[in-house]
Amino acid sequence: MSSLQLGLIVAGVLLVVAVIVYNVWQERRVRRNLADTRSAPARAEAETSRRSAARVEPTLASERAPAGAQPAFRTGDARETSFEPPVDVIAPPPSTESIETEAVELAAAGASPAGELRDASDAPIASTASRGLAHSHDVAHNVVQPDHEIECLIPLSPAAPIAAGALAAGLHARIGKPLRWFGRTDARADWQLLAADSPGRYADIVACMLLADRNGAASRAQLEAFARVVRDIAATLGATFSLPDLAREAERAESLDRLCAELDVQIGLTVQMSEPASIAGTRLRGVAEAAGFRLSPAGRFELVNEDTGGVLYTLQNLRPDAFSAEMLRLTATNGVVFLLDVARLSDPLRTFDQMKLAARRMAATLGAELVDDNRRPLDDAALATIREQVEAAAEALRVVHVQPGSPRALALFSA
Repeated sequence: MSSLQLGLIVAGVLLVVAVIVYNVWQERRVRRNLADTRSAPARAEAETSRRSAARVEPTLASERAPAGAQPAFRTGDARETSFEPPVDVIAPPPSTESIETEAVELAAAGASPAGELRDASDAPIASTASRGLAHSHDVAHNVVQPDHEIECLIPLSPAAPIAAGALAAGLHARIGKPLRWFGRTDARADWQLLAADSPGRYADIVACMLLADRNGAASRAQLEAFARVVRDIAATLGATFSLPDLAREAERAESLDRLCAELDVQIGLTVQMSEPASIAGTRLRGVAEAAGFRLSPAGRFELVNEDTGGVLYTLQNLRPDAFSAEMLRLTATNGVVFLLDVARLSDPLRTFDQMKLAARRMAATLGAELVDDNRRPLDDAALATIREQVEAAAEALRVVHVQPGSPRALALFSA
C-alpha cells in the first residue's frame, strides 16, 4: 500500500469522525436550549386550543429560577410535547452529495430524465424533511415559493400553457390542510403563487399541500385526497404528473409534526388583581384600547403590527370566559394574560421587550401586579430570565432552519 493510499484512508476516517462529533455537538446544543424552555412543570389543568378562545392559564415558575422568575413555555394546542427529537431531526444541513442522494424524483415539464422538480435556478429540489429542515435562500429571504421541506409537492405538465382559472377546482379544494398552487411560464422563470384571477398562462404547475400545522400532521387519507384532486385536474388539462410515495409523505408529516411540537413555544405574563378586587370589563377595554389593542372575534385583544398586519401579542382573560363586547360591558375579571407566540414573530426578543413594558404599564394603571402562576411578583431578574428563554426558543427554531416570522414558520405554526 502506497503512502498516498494510506494518507487518503486516514483522511477519510478523520472526516467521518469529524462529522459524527459535529452532529453530536449540534444535537446537545439544541437539546440544551430546548431543555431550558421546558424547565417549568406543566399545569395540571390541561389547556385547550387557542383557536377555541379557551382559557389561557398563567404559568408556573421554575424551581431553578429566583422566586417568581420563570413562567413556563406553553405549546399552541393539544399536541404531544414529550417527544425528544432524534439526532437526525436536528442534524446540520446535509451536504450537496446527500441532498442529491435523497432527492425526490418529481416529474415536471422540461424536467431532466430523473424527473426532478426544479426551481427557477434549475437546481434540483431535494426532500430532506425527515432528517430536519434544510436551509434555502428563498426561506431565508421570506420569498413565497413551493417549500419541499414542509409540503407535499406534485408537479403537473399541461399539454399547453394554461390560465390559472383552469385550476379552480384545486384552488378551492378543502381537504383539511392548506393547499397552494404555483405556476411559471417556463422552466427558467420564477414560481408564482396562483389565485383564480392570476393573469398570464403557465407551462409548469406545482400543487403543494402542507404536511403539518397546529392541527397536527397530514394524514394518509388527506394525502390521498390531495392526490385525487391533482389527478382529476390533470385529467381535465391533459397534463402529465408524478405522485410521490404517499407512505413516505405521511412519515415525513409525522416527523415534521413532532419536531414542531417541540419547538411550538408561547409565553405569558399575568397581570392580576389582589383578591377580592377585580377589573370592570368596561375599564379593561378602555385601558387595552388606549394601549393599542383591538378586540378580535377570537375572544381576545390583539396588538397588530400596522405595517404587516401580523399579531405581535395578545391579551386574554385570566378566567375561562372569552372576551366579547357584551361580556366586557356586563362583567369583570380578576386578571389578564399577555401572550407572545415566539415562532410567528420576526423579532421575538424585541417584541417580548415591548410586551413586558406594556404589561408593567397596564399593571400600574389598573393597580394590579405582574405575577407568575403562583402569584409571586415578577421582578427584573425574573423577567431577564424569561427573555433568555425567548432567545433560546428562537435560536432552537433557527437551528432547524425555521426562521421565526418567516413564511415557513407562519405555515407550520398556524391553526
